[in-house]
Amino acid sequence: MDITLTTPALLFPTVSLLLLAYTNRFLALAALIRDLRARYTATREEHIIHQIANLRRRVLLIRDMQGQGIASLLLCVVCMFLLFLGYPVPATYVFGASLILLMISLGYSIAEIRMSVGALDLALRDLEHDEIVGETRKRGKVPKA
Repeated sequence: MDITLTTPALLFPTVSLLLLAYTNRFLALAALIRDLRARYTATREEHIIHQIANLRRRVLLIRDMQGQGIASLLLCVVCMFLLFLGYPVPATYVFGASLILLMISLGYSIAEIRMSVGALDLALRDLEHDEIVGETRKRGKVPKA
């Protein structure tokens, strides 16, 4: 395979957009964690602790996603530098490693999205349960606790 300076440069916009998306997810989770912490401090509701634990795992996944993405981008730059110096064979291996790191980053992203969807599903189930119990209480079929 012939590799030129433009080959690793193709990953720059992709990795940059991925890192932006990862950062946005991180910032959203950070705001949610701060909100849940304030709610827990005020109410001491046990389920909030479980939500925060889930968010902690997700934040760690995002950290790993970002780390792998940054390492992928760094190896793209190293690859370009090796090509600039006239070392196409090592550059090819470095570019391959960069692609592997990008795949790992995307794998972490899939895991984090799955956790996110799972958490949202639980929240929706709780909401549906609360709605059903509320409607039943309105009809007078369940005594108020």
